[in-house]
Amino acid sequence: MRGVKREEEQRRSVFTRRALLLAGGQLGLFGFLGYRLHTLQVEQGERYATLAEENRLSARLLSPPRGRVLDRNGQVVAGNRLNWRALLVAEQTSDVGATLETFSRIVPLGEHERARVEREMRRRRRFVPVIVREFLTWEDMARIEVNAPDLPGILIDVGTTRIYPEAEHLAHIVGYVAPPAERDMDGDPLLQLPGIRVGRSGIERFHDLAMRGRAGSVQLEVNAVGRVIRELDRREGQPGQDIEISVDTELQKAIRGRIEEGTSVVVMNARNGEVLAMASQPSFDPNVFNSGVSNAQWRQLTNNRATPLINKATNGLYAPGSTFKMVVALAALEARVTTPYERVSCPGHFDLGESRFHCWNRGGHGALDQRTALKLSCDVYFYEMARRLGINRIAAMSRRFGLGVDLDIELPGARRGLVPTREWREAQGRGWALGDTVVHGIGQGFYQLTPLSLATMTARLATGRAVQPHLTRSIGGRPARGGRPEDWPSMGIAERDLRLMRDAMWAVVNEAGGTASIGRLPSGYGQMAGKTGTTQVRRVSREQRERGFRVESLPREYRPHALFVGYAPHDNPLYAVSVVVEHGTSGSAAAAPLARDAIVETFNRFRAVPQPGARVADAERSGR
Repeated sequence: MRGVKREEEQRRSVFTRRALLLAGGQLGLFGFLGYRLHTLQVEQGERYATLAEENRLSARLLSPPRGRVLDRNGQVVAGNRLNWRALLVAEQTSDVGATLETFSRIVPLGEHERARVEREMRRRRRFVPVIVREFLTWEDMARIEVNAPDLPGILIDVGTTRIYPEAEHLAHIVGYVAPPAERDMDGDPLLQLPGIRVGRSGIERFHDLAMRGRAGSVQLEVNAVGRVIRELDRREGQPGQDIEISVDTELQKAIRGRIEEGTSVVVMNARNGEVLAMASQPSFDPNVFNSGVSNAQWRQLTNNRATPLINKATNGLYAPGSTFKMVVALAALEARVTTPYERVSCPGHFDLGESRFHCWNRGGHGALDQRTALKLSCDVYFYEMARRLGINRIAAMSRRFGLGVDLDIELPGARRGLVPTREWREAQGRGWALGDTVVHGIGQGFYQLTPLSLATMTARLATGRAVQPHLTRSIGGRPARGGRPEDWPSMGIAERDLRLMRDAMWAVVNEAGGTASIGRLPSGYGQMAGKTGTTQVRRVSREQRERGFRVESLPREYRPHALFVGYAPHDNPLYAVSVVVEHGTSGSAAAAPLARDAIVETFNRFRAVPQPGARVADAERSGR
């Protein structure tokens, strides 16, 4: 009996220990669960709530609309239009390659497009969307939405794209935009947004920062597969600032309609420096760069011998020829190596040692003073003036007229050109000979000047002020500096000397025997003053001269360039013009008529046809 009791007590003892162990285990488990619940619900509750909310919500930056470019009349010459596109967010898909493969079966992708997407994915952070395809049609978007579950990371978005309504007419001035390259990444998160564009040339590049704006944001609700359910909140970005330029679009188009390949024309407001037209032929369509220029298109543009990508008005370099003679004449008067009335004999050539330098008139002009020498464009007279002056004094006067110096025009890459000096030549390890100076007296030799710098020279001749050419009238509605005549200081050249130059330039166009009589303005438009120029691109030998050589017999690429500079009206200068016709043979025959037409078109466009006795202020108001 006693043994039975002992066994019963032992079983109860074992049961009690097991029960206690089980209870202890359960207590520990529930304690651990309680601890985890406390951790998740109390200590980290806010964090997990945020994670859950982030799974439901998707926040994205919005590209701001790029600022527009307007002409002086408010016409949009660089604007924006809507662009539906497919984006890919790498962190929302486990296999980017598979997603792209599926997408390409729905909307075909070329190999170069896939390579571009993969390259951008490597360059950007995984949460930054990358454009897979732009300019989607409604049918494309419908197919993508239907197949959304099979396209993780793909989303449809609407942005803006750049459009240039005037295409090639203003391409060299306005420029174009393109996707940012690696070198453009400066830490600005805006540059990583899909569809963002940066300026690559022209006004687009110069005012790029002002036109970028600031990014906005949008908050979307999405489901488990990333499909957008609804938009919860949107904060629009700050649009970029509009840029108003001084160019008149209709004037630009009218001038371009009159010029041929290899020609450039610049029309400036001679008093305040505003560039009213800057035409260069040929040109290009900037719209192709926005959507992505193909390798074939790029090769076609860059291999074209006519160089359509180059703005000849700011980057074409030419010897000025006889259009430069006013600068030499003013340097001679200021240095007092001559007087306006001294007469120099022209027998048709100028001898210097054993070298002979010819005048364009083989029979010579006889004895002539400075005014007549300019009117008839006598080379011998200016050979002599250059000999007396020396190259450095000619160069110093040239720089005062904006030649061979930076003009700070708002076109990145514009060239300053070259006005040689003795020191420049010696730095090349070569000496400067007196014969070099003589040749430079007629605008030949090492000179390399742009049509814009020649127009600037003409505006300064016409007004006596250091006018600076510029294209920007306002930024974001705020006027830019340089829109008033009083913004430019006097050049410090004696007014009597400037009047002599203007009178001689008037004679070139309006007096019998002047070299640009073909450039006279029609009745009712006042009178234009100007100067022709013809510059050789290939040396004419003595044997060719003796055989009665004629430049018309040369192939076109060996014929001289034709130039003309002028301003109008003569008695109340408002507009300055420069024309360069590559291989045009004769400044009087090829360039002067274009300058005449450009001035007439400018008067018509601005309704500023001069009236007899009109005051300067009245004429200026009518030309604004």
